[in-house]
Amino acid sequence: MYFLSGWPKRLLCPLGSPAEAPFHVQSDPQRTFFAVLAPVRLSIWYSRPSVLIVTYKEPEKSSSQFGSYKQAEWRPDSTMIAVSTAYGYILFFHITSTRGDKYLYEPVYPKGSPQMKGTPHFKEEQCAPALNLEMRKLLDLQAPIMSLQSVLEDLLVATSDGLLHLIHWEGMTNGRKAINLCTVPFSVDLQSSRAGSFLGFTDVHIRDMEYCATLDGFAVVFNDGKIGFITPVSSRFTAEQLHGVWPQDVVDGTCVAVNNKYRLMAFGCASGSVQVYTIDNTTGAMLLSHKLELTAKQYPDIWNKTGAVKLVKWSPDNSVVIVTWENGGLSLWSVFGAQLICTLGGDFAYRSDGTKKDPLKISSMSWGAEGYHLWVVSGFGAHNTGIESDSKSIVKQPGILLFQFIKSVLTVNPCMSNQEQVLLQGEDRLYLNCGEASQIQSARSSSARSEHKAGGDKSPFADSGLESQGLSTLLGHRHWHVVQISNTYLESNWPIRFSAIDKLGQNIAVVGKFGFAHYSLLTKKWKLFGNITQEQNMIVTGGLAWWNDFIVLACYNISDRQEELRVYLRTSNLDNAFAHITKAQAETLLLSVFRDVVIVFRADCSICLYSIERKSDGPNTTAGIQVLQEVSMSRYIPHPFLVVSVTLTSVSTENGITLKMPQQARDAESIMLNLAGQLIMMQRDRSGPQIREKDSNPNQRKLLPFCPPVVLAQSVENVWTTCRANKQKRHLLEALWLSCGGAGMKVWLPLFPRDHRKPHSFLSQRIMLPFHINIYPLAVLFEDALVLGAVNDTLLYDSLYTRSSAREQLEVLFPYCVVERTSQIYLHHILRQLLVRNLGEQALLLAQSCAALPYFPHVLELMLHEVLEEEATSREPIPDPLLPTVAKFITEFPLFLQTVVHCARKTEYALWNYLFAAVGNPKDLFEECLMAQDLDTAASYLIILQNMEVPAVSRQHATLLFNTALEQGKWDLCRHMIRFLKAIGSGESETPPSTPTAQEPSSSGGFEFFRNRSISLSQSAENVPASKFSLQKTLSMPSGPSGKRWSKDSDCAENMYIDMMLWRHARRLLEEVRLKDLGCFAAQLGFELISWLCRERTRAARVDNFVLALKRLHKDFLWPLPIIPASSLSSPFRNGKYRTVGEQLLKSQSADPFLNLEIDAGVPHVQRSQSWLGNIGPTHHEIDTASSHGPQMQDAFLSPLSNKGDECSIGSATDLTESSSVVDGDWTMVDENFSTLSLTQSELEHISMELASKGPHKSQVQLRYLLHIFMEAGCLDWCIVIGLILRESSIINQIVVLIQSSEVDGEMLQNIKTGLHAVDRWASTDCPGYKPFLNIIKPQVQKLSELTEEQVQPEAFQPVPVGKTPEHAGPRAEESRGSLGHGSVPPGEVGGGSLVSRKEEDTTRAEEEDSFQDGTYDCSVS
Repeated sequence: MYFLSGWPKRLLCPLGSPAEAPFHVQSDPQRTFFAVLAPVRLSIWYSRPSVLIVTYKEPEKSSSQFGSYKQAEWRPDSTMIAVSTAYGYILFFHITSTRGDKYLYEPVYPKGSPQMKGTPHFKEEQCAPALNLEMRKLLDLQAPIMSLQSVLEDLLVATSDGLLHLIHWEGMTNGRKAINLCTVPFSVDLQSSRAGSFLGFTDVHIRDMEYCATLDGFAVVFNDGKIGFITPVSSRFTAEQLHGVWPQDVVDGTCVAVNNKYRLMAFGCASGSVQVYTIDNTTGAMLLSHKLELTAKQYPDIWNKTGAVKLVKWSPDNSVVIVTWENGGLSLWSVFGAQLICTLGGDFAYRSDGTKKDPLKISSMSWGAEGYHLWVVSGFGAHNTGIESDSKSIVKQPGILLFQFIKSVLTVNPCMSNQEQVLLQGEDRLYLNCGEASQIQSARSSSARSEHKAGGDKSPFADSGLESQGLSTLLGHRHWHVVQISNTYLESNWPIRFSAIDKLGQNIAVVGKFGFAHYSLLTKKWKLFGNITQEQNMIVTGGLAWWNDFIVLACYNISDRQEELRVYLRTSNLDNAFAHITKAQAETLLLSVFRDVVIVFRADCSICLYSIERKSDGPNTTAGIQVLQEVSMSRYIPHPFLVVSVTLTSVSTENGITLKMPQQARDAESIMLNLAGQLIMMQRDRSGPQIREKDSNPNQRKLLPFCPPVVLAQSVENVWTTCRANKQKRHLLEALWLSCGGAGMKVWLPLFPRDHRKPHSFLSQRIMLPFHINIYPLAVLFEDALVLGAVNDTLLYDSLYTRSSAREQLEVLFPYCVVERTSQIYLHHILRQLLVRNLGEQALLLAQSCAALPYFPHVLELMLHEVLEEEATSREPIPDPLLPTVAKFITEFPLFLQTVVHCARKTEYALWNYLFAAVGNPKDLFEECLMAQDLDTAASYLIILQNMEVPAVSRQHATLLFNTALEQGKWDLCRHMIRFLKAIGSGESETPPSTPTAQEPSSSGGFEFFRNRSISLSQSAENVPASKFSLQKTLSMPSGPSGKRWSKDSDCAENMYIDMMLWRHARRLLEEVRLKDLGCFAAQLGFELISWLCRERTRAARVDNFVLALKRLHKDFLWPLPIIPASSLSSPFRNGKYRTVGEQLLKSQSADPFLNLEIDAGVPHVQRSQSWLGNIGPTHHEIDTASSHGPQMQDAFLSPLSNKGDECSIGSATDLTESSSVVDGDWTMVDENFSTLSLTQSELEHISMELASKGPHKSQVQLRYLLHIFMEAGCLDWCIVIGLILRESSIINQIVVLIQSSEVDGEMLQNIKTGLHAVDRWASTDCPGYKPFLNIIKPQVQKLSELTEEQVQPEAFQPVPVGKTPEHAGPRAEESRGSLGHGSVPPGEVGGGSLVSRKEEDTTRAEEEDSFQDGTYDCSVS
């Protein structure tokens, strides 16, 4: 409601003797002047500007007669002040203005400024008037005066001899004799009328009292600590006619303050708490409403050391109360006890270095106009030891401080409660939470064009007014949108009394002393009245509201002395000529808009409904207003001032109506009236005969009367409801939200029968659910299930000042206060309340309607967590535990497994058994995660299993998860699992591993060493004879931690166990011909591929079916099958005739990826971290020459004209480098570019042939890396397969040379020979594109056959078994013709792949790690 802002200001008091230091401040009824008392001095201060106007100093002679001043009280018309003195005198001072038109302070404007034009009332507003104080009368009451109270035209004085005096303001007793308190009967309630006991003691007197107009009586505190309420039984004020009630149990009262709007009496007690009482309407007894007290939980070190309550003061709008204690400190509470601010903790109580500050001691305080300021007279005492020596120090002097406040608009203009924005108003600025206007614009379809349209056009806001604000705009960021109120308007109309914002959060209107002004957030401009006389002639009385593009307000017309209802159009000039004015019968106190109905509450306790509609007559657009219905409420409302808010809603107790008659669901069903905290509902009476809608004209339709009122709730501060409808979220949109102060919030929720079944007659159709909330609610986002609020935050600046500088001590004593936006989810509270009441079906309907919200998983988790904490830590056994119900409820949602494990990880281990007893065994939940393929959640369960089960069980489950993660290629998780399994084995299981989260970077802790170690291809060199491979000499043993990891611990059984699993996975990948996955697996997990392949050469690493392997590689690496062009070989490109076409084509693709291949040639290829592994084997330049026909052929790239049946050549993506804009995008090029080139079919085929023979550049690099690995491991059959797919005869050549130079296993040779024959047969039948290449390598194949025959005896020949996996149907290339493939390269072009320099090998290895870790090896295929 109210929030502190900035630092307090200190007013400059004239320095004098200690006898002239102020100790009491009292504002006049209008809060324009403040009387400040010192022991012998009375000063009058003005509020804006805050300056001293006049001081009266008591002469020494008379001050010794009267004693020092004690209290001051203003006459209601601010013309007199009564001051009580220590010796029982009352002095009456008259305030008169001096010397005609002279002012004490006047503003000075530069020449030609608009303020010089002489506006009416201008002088009084802007200047501090010059006043005179003179003492006219004095009255001697002959006993010390305890309390002064102005009551209507009289002054009520309580003296220490137990008497009550009623004194006329002219200083006479009017012959009325004083009332002796001993003769006033007191009882517990008024029903036991005169039988009450009398006070009966001679020394009882009133210590403090305050008059309550709406209860017509006095709240009193007696000197013995008893409290009571004295009320006159009849209109005559005599002892016989007074009667008192008191509560029996309070005996430590110290002070009292009354709230007229809510009929509350706040009694401060010696214990430090404040007890707030109300009067029971029927019996007249005093009932305890609530207590304001600090809790040990929030303020553990001070809650019981505050001392007695010193002062209690309600704000001018009666919405908050401020409390101070004897030992210092200040706290602010809402009407029904929600704590807003307390200066006994946090930055108020501690310095930045952690030392404790002395709390601010307050001797008197008074609220300023509209509650924007609190005037405080402070006595800091002499505790500032650092500056004792400075006798003139300001701080040691008691002074006047001004605390500044910002308040919610709901305190003064409750009609804002049907909106979703938070709007706060300060003295000269407004704070909004609706984000930037531009942001709102983009979030919504409506636009601001109506600003610039002709007036007759229909505003686009008119229909979209019922739209919901999106989550993005209202939650936005933490900062407020601050709007500075127009200075021109403020100068003559301070203070701002009301403000309102429209539904879309784009326009604001403010009301000051006279008139009003409005502001557009889109244009950032204020609109003020053009004619200042019109502005100064209207006083807005009942608040204001927006209706589409119109401002609706109720005002008093000063010149006509007439109450009016006016509607102004926002887009036209601000002038009465464009307003629609309706005369009203009585003063309007409250106003609210619901859809197209304006509801008005008037001072004669009647409610009036008006219909409002848009009218376009000629050029001007106006709104027409007609009376619909009047309802008199005088029977139910004792005093019109007690009505806090009045709203129309579509809420009703009957849900059946909305189902039977949908058109009536949009009607204004009922009136909600907040009567002094009691929420009263009046529904339409549908018991009479119903008029059929279509029979009558809607304009003349007679509205149904209202039923008698029903009380829905007590202690209500604010009510929120919406007029929008949403079928999906009916629960939330048709609910009524109440804020109840310290009791939290309540929601009146509709209960719907499922699937429109007939509801049970015995079931209520609505239910009131209370729930607690940690913030003070200021707005409800209905669909988003959020409450928005604001909270005070503090910033310390004391470190900027040194201890010696006394002048800036305020900034040291107080932190700087700012207001922050907050929000809170409430859905879990409501679901829980429904489950407690066995309304699970309703809870499910509600939860399903909100399941799409981004924080819905968090809602379920919060609910589970709160119930678990409460029930598992409860001391007594719980008869009917809620946890099983909540667990069963959560299983209805797919997020069940995550919710449970996240909740468990956030609660302590001791509560796990209780949790899993309700939700199920963690082993079962783990298996469910595996079945649902949710591996990250399964990993979280593993940590729980590790803590709850024996190591064997967690190892078994970890193995399961590890294998699944390997299978799915979740490398991060695999690395975690390796660490986890090692931890279990080596007894480190006390420290559970961290759960892998989705966001964790791939090189997570403990695995960095896989990145930056040297390439360790030939680690197991000891298994292989040195003479066998020429590659081996250039490659190093592994260095760095990885080598240790596989060698040092190899004796450890745990490592053996992990290695076995890794080997098993590698074997599976090879058997299924998943070379790409194998490469990934080796790079990501640092698997020593070469040493393993050496061991498995004759087993898993043998190629069983060459054709199948070839087809699988084509598919995995997106490598196109070769196609033979239809036309002859003589390509037009050979003689350069069509060179320009190629260039043009290249430009049209707007990328030149091949240029960097040439440029980079000599540079190590490190910076391209994306590629899988640079190039092991040939250097970069060699790759380029190997993969194309030299530089002049690298201009164009297209996708081939693939055949419909050819599934393998779908992704025949061209040889692109990473710099190309199309690398990971769609591999098939855009067709539009083709139409721009006039190429014949044959030329196109030639271009495509050039490019169709190659797959993506990344695949080429990866294949060459694998070739390198297989070469070194001696798996020559795999090398042959890769040589075939790359279509490079040099590779085949190299292998044949290798076979000749070293002894190779005869079986492998036989396998290669058989495989090549199978490929030849397959090429002849299914893929003629391979024929040209096979023809090129015929001589090498021939050589192989000879070698085989030398080695293998014919009788030992065994037919090679066909591959284990079923062969894929080979796609046929129907259009292929026999011709030479373009991929072939003269045998000598690729140099010996074994001669890789050490440096390059390191670079490329590092790069390979990078690329695998980044996981960017998957190419998307269109």
